Amino acid sequence: MAKKTLVIVESAAKAKTIGKFLGPKYKVKASVGHVRDLPKSKMGIDVENGFMPQYITIRGKGPLIKEIREEAKKADRILLATDPDREGEAIAWHLSKVINSGDESKCSRIEFNEITKDAVSKAIKKPRGIDFDRVNAQQTRRVVDRLVGYSLSPLLWSKVRKGLSAGRVQSVAVRLICEREKEIEDFQTEEYWSIDVELLSKRQDPFTAHLHAVKGKKPVIKNQEAADKLAAQIKKSAFTVSKIDSKKKRRPALPPFITSTLQQEAAKRLGFTSSRTMRIAQELYEGINLGTSGSVGLLTYIRTDSTRVSDEAQTEARSYIKERFGPEYVPRQPNVYKSRKSAQDAHESIRPTSVYRRPEDLKQVLSRDQMRLYKLIWNRFVASQMATALYDTVTVDISASGLLLRSSASQLTFPGHLAIYDVVDEEKDKSASKTSLPVLAEGEKVIIEAVIPEQHFTQPPPRYTDASLIKLLEEKNIGRPSTYAPIVETIIKRGYVERRTKQFHPTELGFIVVDLLKEYFPEIMEVKFTAEMEEDLDKVEEGNLSWVKIVEEFYGPFAQRLENAQEVIEKVTIPDQPADKDCPECGKPMLIKMGRFGKFAACSGFPDCRHTESINETIGVPCPECGGDIVTLKTKKGRRFYGCKNYPQCEFKSWNKPGEKSAKQTKGTPSESENEPNNS
Repeated sequence: MAKKTLVIVESAAKAKTIGKFLGPKYKVKASVGHVRDLPKSKMGIDVENGFMPQYITIRGKGPLIKEIREEAKKADRILLATDPDREGEAIAWHLSKVINSGDESKCSRIEFNEITKDAVSKAIKKPRGIDFDRVNAQQTRRVVDRLVGYSLSPLLWSKVRKGLSAGRVQSVAVRLICEREKEIEDFQTEEYWSIDVELLSKRQDPFTAHLHAVKGKKPVIKNQEAADKLAAQIKKSAFTVSKIDSKKKRRPALPPFITSTLQQEAAKRLGFTSSRTMRIAQELYEGINLGTSGSVGLLTYIRTDSTRVSDEAQTEARSYIKERFGPEYVPRQPNVYKSRKSAQDAHESIRPTSVYRRPEDLKQVLSRDQMRLYKLIWNRFVASQMATALYDTVTVDISASGLLLRSSASQLTFPGHLAIYDVVDEEKDKSASKTSLPVLAEGEKVIIEAVIPEQHFTQPPPRYTDASLIKLLEEKNIGRPSTYAPIVETIIKRGYVERRTKQFHPTELGFIVVDLLKEYFPEIMEVKFTAEMEEDLDKVEEGNLSWVKIVEEFYGPFAQRLENAQEVIEKVTIPDQPADKDCPECGKPMLIKMGRFGKFAACSGFPDCRHTESINETIGVPCPECGGDIVTLKTKKGRRFYGCKNYPQCEFKSWNKPGEKSAKQTKGTPSESENEPNNS
């Protein structure tokens, strides 16, 4: 009888792709995520006996586990091919426990960074045992987060509002958003002025300069009176070109994407939320049916904080660049990028599994969103392996007695990587966008055509967006690549933060919970504490720190603070918002309340009147993407459109009611700039 190998992965899409690579001797099954977890009905952590977690089979997974066990009995060996990170390692360990084959040697772990035939084949030849240091790192996070969540949530229920919850990392993110809002509220606007001068060269060529210095110092012009005084002084002065500084400027290529930078760029360039970016990237990673060549993963693993690129990928990219752009676009040595100090270098950066799968060749097999994201990743990776862009820059100083005007310009002389991936506006050197200067010579007198004072006002710091919040979380070492998108989803779902016109606004509830937790649980709300916890988890993964020790050191002080808080915190009352309508049953005002599944409207006459309504009208049509309820929504301008009630997990939107014409069409779909979906 021929030997059989059982391969277990997390998702059905991944199983389908891998199944097509392997022959009849292999059976590929999907665990559909975790198969065991802590119970939902209780803490599930034995705090009296080494904080041992009490794992149970996840409800509904029984039939699937039975299938996997039956397949495991038939197999001669079992390969656990879950994702190549802590979470994947933990899932593999849990699978090994539920399979319980009785023969430890049958069960091995394999991992690969991309879902291609070559990568999978190589991985199968290199099986290993479970990495328990990785498992312990994941378990530490899970245990600490459970201790925090299942301790603080009941406290918030009793002191603030039923249905609330708190999380170790998410609460810090809400704190950062609240603190930014406070900065905006406290900001004092100040007036200031700048002065531009329109000039003519001796050849009558026009150009513009700005007032750069007065008596050797940067001018501080606080009002119109000071601006007019300086403008008058400039008008009556005779200016001469005092210095011309010409330089060559180099702009190296940007590194390939990691999880955080992908989410940031997708937000800025494509308008994607972080969860939308990761959902689409996951589809591209797990496999796309390319027709005659079958299903293949188009991206390497998408949860990574390393900018490393394999030698094979570099070689392929350099060959492609030479073919398409010419040898001058290929750097002498391959570009290598330095990752952050805390980066886990086990994975590569996010890149296409082959640069020869060009975006334009995949138009027929990718959806609009898949194409846009794949093109962004493909372009960024190819550009990362290209030559440096070169500029000629010129800075001209024009002087009179005590006054210095300055004009700068930059001209691109060799595009290099910019030929395929232009930098976005905020990353550009401002001088690069200016028109070139006329031919000037030192000692040349110039003619003043006009002096233009301009009033400005200082602006408060901007509210965080998906891009800027994720950048901040990464800079402060809060969370890891796999957690950025869930952090954002969670704080919105809990009602602590709202996303309006792509910016995060803290709610009154968010402020109340943050202030309460800061006062009574300062260590949890400290950015430094959260960052140090991430560092400790890294040490556990490296085998240099005991996971039990981390939990012990955290839980002792935390339990004492919890006991004190229960005694001293007084009940907080949060008034409900008016719904601006009366109850259709009793005529009393309706109020907006927060429930388990989000906002809803309820009669203020409760408990005498128990009438409630969904905030949005449900139209009795299932979502074509996830099967959830479709609700009627309105844009800021009042235009009706349709969206999924499961937002933000599902981001389906359409101008057309599902079932009418082609509701799943992407052309003409409401964009996030046109509406503020509040799917409740």
